[in-house]
Amino acid sequence: MAKKIGFIGCGNMGSAILGGMLSAKIVEKENVLVSCRSDSSKNRITEEFGVTIVDNKEVAGKSDIIFLAVKPNVFSEIIPEISGSIPDNKMPLIISIAAGMTIERIEELFGRDIKLIRSMPNTPALVGEAMSALCVNGNVTDEDREFALQIFESFGEAEYISEKLMDAVIGVSGSSPAYIYMLIEAMADGAVLSGMPRSQAYKFAAQSVLGSAKMVLETGIHPGELKDAVCSPGGTTIEGVATLEQLGFRDAIIAAEKACVDKSIEMSK
Repeated sequence: MAKKIGFIGCGNMGSAILGGMLSAKIVEKENVLVSCRSDSSKNRITEEFGVTIVDNKEVAGKSDIIFLAVKPNVFSEIIPEISGSIPDNKMPLIISIAAGMTIERIEELFGRDIKLIRSMPNTPALVGEAMSALCVNGNVTDEDREFALQIFESFGEAEYISEKLMDAVIGVSGSSPAYIYMLIEAMADGAVLSGMPRSQAYKFAAQSVLGSAKMVLETGIHPGELKDAVCSPGGTTIEGVATLEQLGFRDAIIAAEKACVDKSIEMSK
C-alpha cells in the first residue's frame, strides 16, 4: 500500500523536497497532503504540484510520513496542535527540516512516542543539488531510514550522521551556499574591474565554482593537490593564491563557519 506523505508548511525547501519526490516517482500526487497558512501559498502549491490542500490536523491524522517544514519559532505552536490528531494506534515518521530544533526538544513538544528524523538540507535542493544530513531517534526503523534516504537523494546527496555533528553540518553545508554566492559575486566583480561584461562575468565565475566542486567530488583527489596542479611556478595562479593567503582567506572561511556553528548551538538551547 502506497505511503501517504504530508507537509506542514511548504515554502521553498518544502517545495524542493516535494518536487524531488514527485519527479523521482517516490510518491504520486494523489498520496500527498499539504497544509499552508496563506492563500497565495495554497494556490501556488496546487498549481505547481496538483496535490491536496488540507489543514494541519488532517495532515497529522492521515499521513504515514509528516514533514515539519515550518520555521523553528512556530514549532511550539504547531506540534502540540498536531500531536493530538495522530491516532493512538499509529506512529508516523516525523521529518523535521528546522535548524536548531534538537531531537530531544521535538520529542518533548510532541509529548508522546514518535519516530523522528532531524534533517538539514541546503538551498541547492531547489535545483536538485542539495547536501542533506539526517539523524534519527531510537524509534526509527531500518525501513524508515532507507525510505527517508531515498527521499532526500531525490533532490541531491544525503548522509546519516550523529546528532552531535549537526551544528558542524550547518556551518559546512547548511549556511555555506551564502559564502559561495559571495565568492561568485566577488569573482565577477574582479572580472568586471578588468573589463568583462557583468552577465558574462557571473557565468565564468559560477561555472568555475561548479567545475571545481565536480573535480573534488568525482576525482577523489585532495583539494590541496588539485590546487597545486593549477599553480605553475612563478605563474598567475600562485600569485593569486599568495594574495589570498596574505589577506586571510582561509582564516575568514573557518571563522565564518565557526560563527555559524556557535549560533546553531545557541539556537538549540
